[in-house]
Amino acid sequence: MTTADEVDGPPVIDTALVRRLVDRQFPHWARLPLTPVEPGGSDHVIHRLGPGLAVRLPRRADVRGQADKEAAWLPRLAPLLPLAVPVPVAVGRPALGYPYPWAVTRWLDGRAATVGEVGDSHHAARELAGFLRALQSVPPPDDRTGLTGGRLADRDAWTRGAIGRVAAAFDAPALTALWDAALAAPPRSADPVWFHGDFHTGNLLTRDGRVSAVIDFGGLGHGDPAVDLMMAFTLLSAPARAVFRAALDVDDATWLRGRGWALTTGLSAYTAYAGTSPAIAAQTTRQIRAALAG
Repeated sequence: MTTADEVDGPPVIDTALVRRLVDRQFPHWARLPLTPVEPGGSDHVIHRLGPGLAVRLPRRADVRGQADKEAAWLPRLAPLLPLAVPVPVAVGRPALGYPYPWAVTRWLDGRAATVGEVGDSHHAARELAGFLRALQSVPPPDDRTGLTGGRLADRDAWTRGAIGRVAAAFDAPALTALWDAALAAPPRSADPVWFHGDFHTGNLLTRDGRVSAVIDFGGLGHGDPAVDLMMAFTLLSAPARAVFRAALDVDDATWLRGRGWALTTGLSAYTAYAGTSPAIAAQTTRQIRAALAG
């Protein structure tokens, strides 16, 4: 069996490999049809297995722990949350040259949320705030191993370098001023709470024009919830953003740290994908400018 350390570059994941992994490790699902989901995700290759299951295989080593993390925590969190989340059914193990743990979850109907569909919706803003309130109110875990989140300060050098690289497209002094202010914002003094950790448009599903599910809990953690405010800047218009903030009752320091998270994550996606994806370029440009606007 090939290990992750033996793989030179990301693994090639095609439907034939997924079929073999499923059939070998979960033979009771061998007769279920397997269909690739396009475009999938930036972190995972996704297939639909039969009518009610999804198979998700990490593309890279830095998300290799997500299947086990979600299997450990989502069954406990799901009954306490007002929106649907992935329900893990099984965790597959490295085999056949594929080096990472992988997940089988319940299928969630819906499509990725878009600004045009729900970005102006005050109802969606309140639903998203309600989801975060519910998540934050879940009692703290006994063991926080693997649940600690990063700090804005940990991203300082990278973010300043990224600001320099995008100076032709954005107001670099304004970006630097926002970043400096976010770093200087008072830290959270209240007890740590649960956060999603990657709460943005791409990890939100809608059905019939309404928010229906939150997916991709690889960044799940327990600490400062400011990181989850990035949703306000990736999806919501300014009026809906104000509704979201009021419904969460977010203080100025937390909001400022959230703007910092929206800035640094927006720069990350922009610098990685803007040259090859006009859609991501437009989405992340909007995110960065919304963070600047506040």
